[in-house]
Amino acid sequence: MAVQERIAGLGPGASLPPERRLAAELGTSRTTLRKALAELTAEGVLSSTQGSGNYVAPSKPVLMRQLTSFSDDLQAMGMTVETTLLSAEQAAADAETAAHLGIDVGASVHVLTRLRIVGGEPLALETAHLPGDLPGLAARVDESGSLYATLREDFGITITDVEDCVQTALASPEHATHLQVPTSAPLLLIDRVSRDSDGRIVEWTRSYYRGDRVRFVARGRL
Repeated sequence: MAVQERIAGLGPGASLPPERRLAAELGTSRTTLRKALAELTAEGVLSSTQGSGNYVAPSKPVLMRQLTSFSDDLQAMGMTVETTLLSAEQAAADAETAAHLGIDVGASVHVLTRLRIVGGEPLALETAHLPGDLPGLAARVDESGSLYATLREDFGITITDVEDCVQTALASPEHATHLQVPTSAPLLLIDRVSRDSDGRIVEWTRSYYRGDRVRFVARGRL
């Protein structure tokens, strides 16, 4: 596709010429060009701002969702991860939380909501639910930036098994505000349940990832 070849020579954030000019340069109709631009926007190659034009989107980070944390995954790819702790509380488990954690409704759980920022842009909004006595958890996670590292180094809890349930979702007004996307923009929703070596459930985390910046990769061996 000619437009893809044109984009290949541009860096993230670069703007494309106006449609009329670009269509003339590529020797194609504006109708065909618009269809190609729409497809590339849906794939996350381009981002479009009404009244401003089309821009080359940042490269999609590939998340290696195995036994590592978000921080470990991105740092392994040479990316800088910033974390903002939006809220931290101890709350009584509702029915959904209790079912995910295998505990009684009403049991006390730690609830941490964090915004994960990569390359200066928000990438994920995560809410982690953890059962048990974990004094000072929020402060330690806020300091280290990694939940798994905090569990391992401060509480002697090592994650050895995870189960991810992946589906798509549309951004609510709250998601849109935090992730800087339009309301109803496509998101990747991942529910993760983690266990330690004894099979005990350590966490249930619900994460919303920006659909224009994330590619999910699962690996296995047959």
